[in-house]
Amino acid sequence: MGIFKTRKNKKFSYTPRYFDDKGEGNPFEIKHKFDDYRKTVGGNTSLKTKFINALDDLKNNQDQEANRRILIIVAILVFIFLFIIDFDLSIFFK
Repeated sequence: MGIFKTRKNKKFSYTPRYFDDKGEGNPFEIKHKFDDYRKTVGGNTSLKTKFINALDDLKNNQDQEANRRILIIVAILVFIFLFIIDFDLSIFFK
């Protein structure tokens, strides 16, 4: 019965039905379709490297409309946060 022994997982020789051996990549790998075009997706790198890659990706982005939209949304959320904490906005105006 072995109280202190753990059971080993069963191994099966499963091959997917529609996967041929000549196919590219692993059929069990779950991958986003835009991962090949991003630098930020990948191995475990340092926080500084991730931040630099994210800024580089933002600078080389061709869709400036999306960048402007994100900045507007962030500004609105900051003003809502300042309103909630009752920050005195009169220091910005004369």
